[in-house]
Amino acid sequence: VQLVESGGGLVQPGGSLRLSCAASGRTFSNAVMAWFRQTPGKERDFVAAITWSGGGTDYVDSVKGRFTISRDNAKNTVSLQVNSLKPEDTAVYYCAANSRTSILLSRRLNQYDYWGQGTQVTVSS
Repeated sequence: VQLVESGGGLVQPGGSLRLSCAASGRTFSNAVMAWFRQTPGKERDFVAAITWSGGGTDYVDSVKGRFTISRDNAKNTVSLQVNSLKPEDTAVYYCAANSRTSILLSRRLNQYDYWGQGTQVTVSS
């Protein structure tokens, strides 16, 4: 079972990226999916989460209105559109799955039982 992130890179402040997470080995169409991010020396922080249907989402306040989480269950993927990027958004972004629930959104790391390896996002001029 694998979650593989892609789409990271170097972008100027105000720019955009689309991060993607592809699942293989099993379907996550009935799992809550989420994105977290981490900078060196700091804890991994919650960014956004989405229910199995996409009908429910949750965002950390600092990204509301700039980031959008979405999913395509037919393709077993989840995406994070990141707009109006700021230097403080620089981090490694991780995709995560909570296979134990399809509707309960959580911001807690220990609720997620599958993780990707991360993709680096660097916001700098």
